[in-house]
Amino acid sequence: MRILIYSYNYHPEPIGIAPLMTELAEGLVARGHQVRVVTAMPNYPERTIYPEYRGRLYATEERNGVTIQRCFVLANPRRGLVGRLMLESSFIALSLWPALRGWRPDIILNASPSLPACLPVAALKLLFQCPSVLNLQDILPEAAVQTGLLTNPWAIGLFEVLEKFAYQNATRIAVIAQGFRDNLLAKGVPDGKMVSISNWVDVDFIAPRPQASSRFRRRHGLQDKFVVLYTGNIAETQGVRTAIRAAQALQNYPDIQMVIVGEGKQLDALDRFRQQLGLTNVSLLPFVPRAELPDMLAAADVGLILQKHGVVGFNMPSKTQVLLASGRPILASVPAQGTAAQAVVASGGGLVVEPENPTALARGILELYHHPETAQLLARRGRQYALEHFSAKRAIDRYEALFYALVAPQRRPLEGEVVLALQSVRD
Repeated sequence: MRILIYSYNYHPEPIGIAPLMTELAEGLVARGHQVRVVTAMPNYPERTIYPEYRGRLYATEERNGVTIQRCFVLANPRRGLVGRLMLESSFIALSLWPALRGWRPDIILNASPSLPACLPVAALKLLFQCPSVLNLQDILPEAAVQTGLLTNPWAIGLFEVLEKFAYQNATRIAVIAQGFRDNLLAKGVPDGKMVSISNWVDVDFIAPRPQASSRFRRRHGLQDKFVVLYTGNIAETQGVRTAIRAAQALQNYPDIQMVIVGEGKQLDALDRFRQQLGLTNVSLLPFVPRAELPDMLAAADVGLILQKHGVVGFNMPSKTQVLLASGRPILASVPAQGTAAQAVVASGGGLVVEPENPTALARGILELYHHPETAQLLARRGRQYALEHFSAKRAIDRYEALFYALVAPQRRPLEGEVVLALQSVRD
C-alpha cells in the first residue's frame, strides 16, 4: 500500500507522539509499504524550531525508507491559546502543499492531537478519493478546557464543531484506550466506526537494564539513592509540582531522591518552586538523547505518572507503556477512573494513588521504598504485560490489518490478504 501519515510530530522530536509515528512509519516500510509523512519542522517540546531546520519554508528528506515532507510552522515558546493557534493555523495552511506533491495514497492516517489538521486531511481524502483513519491521541477541545488552556466560550464552540467534523469525516477512528471509546460513544460516534489500538513501545529498545550499569546514575551522583523518576512533558495536565511537594514530605529520608527530567523552560519554573521550599532532594535535569533513554530509565527505582484531577477520559500518557517495558514499578498519581489508572491496574505493574495529593504520593513512594520485593513483583508484571499488549509489532499488525480492510474495496488485493486483515481487525 501507499500510506500517507499526517502527523504534526515526528523524528527527531524525542517524546510524545513523535517516536510512535516514527516507529509506525518505519515499521510499515519494513513490511514493503510505501510511506510518506507530512509533518512540521521539529520544534517539540520547547516550541522552538531546531537549529538545523531554521530558515526554510519546506524540506524533504528520507530516513529509513520513509519520505518526510516538512513545512514551516509558527512555533512560539510562550505557551497559551494564542501560541497554539499560531502553531495550528500555520501547519494547516502550509502542510497541504507538500501533501499534494507526491504519489496518490491508498489511505491517510491523521495523527491527532492536531485537531485542525482534520481540515487538510478532509480535502486530501476528497481529492484522492481514499479512506482516512484518525489516530486519536488526545480528545480536544475537552483536554484544553479541563486544563484551563481554553476558556473563551466562542473558541470552545468553534473547536467543538471542528471536533465533530473530524469524527464524522474520518473513515475509522483508532482509539488508544477504553476511556476514549466511552467518551466518543457519549458524543454519538458509532461504535462500529472505532477500532481500539493501544499505543506501543519498542520492547527491544526499551528493556530492563541493570541499575548498577546506568551511566545516568553515575553522571548525576545517584549511585546510593532511591530514585523516583518523572520524565516527559511538563504540561498543565500533569501537575508535576505534586511530586516536589511529596519530596518535601520525604526530607527525613535522605537517600530518596526525586528526579524530574524535562524541557529547560519548564524546569526553570520548577527550580524556582524548589528553591522556595528549600529542597535538596529534588534533581531537575534536561532531556537525554533518545538513544540514552533506556540507560536513564535503568537509573530509576520507581517511575512516576502524574495527572490532575480533571484528566479522566481524554488523555493517555505515552510514558505508561515506556515505564512498563523498562521493567520499573510505576507509581501513578492519577484519577482512579481515568485511562492511565485503568492501564496501570490492568497491567499489574504499579500502584495508583490520589492525584494532586502530595501526602498520598509520598506514602506510595515509601510503600515501594520499604518493600523492595513488592516493587520487583510489580516490575516483572509490568514488563510481561508490555510484551503481551504493547509491543510495536502488535500495533503495526493492527494498523496494517485495518488499512488493508479499508483499502481492499478500492483495489484488487493479494490473495488471502483481505481475509487475514478482516480477521485481525475483529480479533
